[in-house]
Amino acid sequence: MKTLDKIPTGKIERAGKLVTTGVKIGGNYVKYYGKKLVNPDTSKEELDHDNAEDIYDGLKSLKGSALKVAQMLSMEKNLLPRAYVEKFSLSQFSVPPLSAPLVRKTFKKYFGQYPEDIFDHFEKDSVNAASIGQVHRATKDGKELAVKIQYPGVAESISSDLALVKPVAIKMFNLKGKDSEKYFKEVEHKLIEETNYILELEQSREITEACAVIPGMEFPKYYPELSSERILTMDWMSGLHLGEFTKTTFDANLGNRLGQALWDFYMFQIHHLRKVHADPHPGNFLVSENGNLIAIDFGCIKAIPDEFYIPYFELANLDILNNNVVFMEKLYQLEILTPTDSAEELEFFKALFKEMLSIFTSPFNKEEFDFGDADFWSKIAELSERYSKDQQIRKMNGNRGSKHFLYMNRTFFGLYNLLHDLGAKVEVNHFKKYMV
Repeated sequence: MKTLDKIPTGKIERAGKLVTTGVKIGGNYVKYYGKKLVNPDTSKEELDHDNAEDIYDGLKSLKGSALKVAQMLSMEKNLLPRAYVEKFSLSQFSVPPLSAPLVRKTFKKYFGQYPEDIFDHFEKDSVNAASIGQVHRATKDGKELAVKIQYPGVAESISSDLALVKPVAIKMFNLKGKDSEKYFKEVEHKLIEETNYILELEQSREITEACAVIPGMEFPKYYPELSSERILTMDWMSGLHLGEFTKTTFDANLGNRLGQALWDFYMFQIHHLRKVHADPHPGNFLVSENGNLIAIDFGCIKAIPDEFYIPYFELANLDILNNNVVFMEKLYQLEILTPTDSAEELEFFKALFKEMLSIFTSPFNKEEFDFGDADFWSKIAELSERYSKDQQIRKMNGNRGSKHFLYMNRTFFGLYNLLHDLGAKVEVNHFKKYMV
């Protein structure tokens, strides 16, 4: 893959790149409607494919926040057309890496030395390039290491990048009014945290040490003396990316074991630590040769405050879900319903969230849950399809829920999808034995 010698870092330069992308998308629509005139049965699949291709090509050269948002959207398999999901998911693995001279320049800036002066051996070509940084292999004192290097300008361009992405997100998620600003501020805050590798090192050590009690999980060791604000060094962990593993033929017992470790890892964090690894895409996990699950990236950690945690998980209780008065009270606490809602909006969203929660919280009301169950996933797909075409919902304010929903829902959507890909059956309360 061709390397990058330069990343656009200026606001005008980055905006210009997105304007060029917008012109290409406009051309795709002209081509689509031209074909539609000739053949009214022309499918939108080709348009989706061309648009996804052009948007991804524009974002991958920018890297940073815009590409990270594409990666987040790729996890919402029931929200976007398949072409977008497939293309945006490449942002987990397949983006152009920085050139060797630019990598050396980054080291010189943050360490005052070049990588070959610090490590016994440093591979100039990256082994993985993603949205915010890329990883190089290195060795020092007999240890195999992974060195993550952040792309230049990423941290400084977060606010301007999100301003460019905002109009698309507002249209896609039907956000209206000034209340939508809280969601963009939440994303901006988390992305700023993700570019702070000193914070990531501290969070990584805290969570991996706490989660070491969970069997079937492995974590790298982190090295503060070889890390800085934009460079992070950890043990090199060998294994197959979880996304690649799930495409192989594997034993069902192994799938269940990996799934149980993954479930326990997440539930332990949420219920015991009250903070969680909120980026559960396949690129952040490996499967080792001995069948353990390795977690390798703790850049995105979401703290869960009591005022959200308590009502959020109370809604998984069937007694509360079926008690109309208490159910409504929880919806207000979580900002799903608001004092300014009309009677029509109250009834509509109460019914929508009752149906949605009845499906999504069903794993919490079983001793054992099969995430490979086709019926569970068909209910999710049917609900998503039905409401995506509902004209009534388009007329209503889409600003629903506390800002904390953004990353908590992302965590559960991602976790459920990973468990589905593993076809895992899990013991739901198994994690509690480690909460001592």
